Amino acid sequence: MSQSVARPSSRPERLLILGSCLTVLLIVTVVTALLIREHANTLQAAKRTANNITQLIDADVLRNVELYDMAVKGLIAATERTDLQGVSASIRHLVLFDRSAAAPYKGDILLLDAQGEVMADSSLLVPTTGNFADRDYFQVHRQHPDAGLYISRPFVARCICDDQWRIAFSRRVSAADGRFQGVAVASMRLSYFHQLFSSLNIGSNSTINLINHQGILLAQQPLLEADMVDKNLSQRPNVARMLRERDGSFQSMSSVDGQARLYSFSNVGNLPLIVVVALSSDEIFAPWRRAAWLVSIATGVLCVGLLWLTWMLCMELRRRRRAERVLSELAGTDALTGLANRRTLDERLRLEWDRAQRSTEPLTLLMIDVDHFKAFNDRHGHHGGDEALRTVAQVIASNIRRPADLAARYGGEEFAVVLPHTDAKGARVIAEHIRSSVEHLPRVDGAKEPITVSIGLSTWDKRSRMSLEALLLSADQALYEAKHQGRNRIVDSATL
Repeated sequence: MSQSVARPSSRPERLLILGSCLTVLLIVTVVTALLIREHANTLQAAKRTANNITQLIDADVLRNVELYDMAVKGLIAATERTDLQGVSASIRHLVLFDRSAAAPYKGDILLLDAQGEVMADSSLLVPTTGNFADRDYFQVHRQHPDAGLYISRPFVARCICDDQWRIAFSRRVSAADGRFQGVAVASMRLSYFHQLFSSLNIGSNSTINLINHQGILLAQQPLLEADMVDKNLSQRPNVARMLRERDGSFQSMSSVDGQARLYSFSNVGNLPLIVVVALSSDEIFAPWRRAAWLVSIATGVLCVGLLWLTWMLCMELRRRRRAERVLSELAGTDALTGLANRRTLDERLRLEWDRAQRSTEPLTLLMIDVDHFKAFNDRHGHHGGDEALRTVAQVIASNIRRPADLAARYGGEEFAVVLPHTDAKGARVIAEHIRSSVEHLPRVDGAKEPITVSIGLSTWDKRSRMSLEALLLSADQALYEAKHQGRNRIVDSATL
């Protein structure tokens, strides 16, 4: 048998898979968007924290620099007094340095003359002889009358009793006519910044830095390298950006240890100092990464579970479709011969008829009847008769090769063959093959004559005016005529 059975549509399955994939995509998109937003929120919170730290440091540093500036200004003001010439050395010393006691981590406060020699020392009534003309703060004030408050590069005191790093705050001492008369300078131990920075908990792999406007590192906690203090960092990309912008924040890789950090920096008031808080990106985003992993795993399990359930449901739909297809085939198949039954024949014949009307292609119907079957059935019994019908059905099916062709059991010992796109000449060739093949079947034991069939043929083409009912009737009449003419032959209704 060559017969086409329409497969149930897989559109519901495709829609189910598409819907599940879109759902998974939507879930992943939403979760990704939430994680991105949370990442941005984490970064903003870190920026706020870093900015708060820089503001605290700015305020503390600015307050202490003001104390040192007050001490320097007080020293300059005291040198301008004319009433100190006749007082004792102790009183004169007390007046000169009365504003320096409040300055924390202070080193020596000195008054230098125009040659850099020490004129007064806050730590001694009689100053030790020394010359500081080579110091950067002395050179700046001698060359620039309007330098104002100058903050020096880090240096180590010349006395062997103290090897701590210091910076100096200095101002120019000028005569009434503007001539350079010397420098008033107050030094501060950089351990002040160490204590200040250490009091702030910024986590590991993070640093707090203080640089001046030339890119010189004044303080760093903790020190990333042993010789970082007084090092010129202005050529490093991160520092160059800070010197250029003076205030802001950005993420970048450290050129010292290669660690990713969030840099927040701010200029200390109007001073030539910049505070830099560099927070480790690993620490900033560690909680976010843990949450992202948990959410990603949960989302992955959910999506995989959804896709697995979709796959299982698709498998169930496929099993159901296969079962429905089998039931449909059974409902449309003759149980004895395996050919299409009468109901399937009626449906397909109507379908091909409508198609032929649209395409104007010819349509041929063969009506086939087993000759003398009642006598054969009486002689060989029902079992033999059923076996003969199955054999004839196999012969008919073997000669129907095109997918659109249909062989069916019409009823009893009668069969029908629908041949779309086949004219009378082509249909007669097929009918002859069927007739000849049946005639040459092996004889049943005890049978004197071979099994034969009579075939009636009717064709509709675009010149015909017959209806479907007329096509059936003419094929049946042709079959009747074939039997009337002696059986085992083919009669075309066109010859009647």
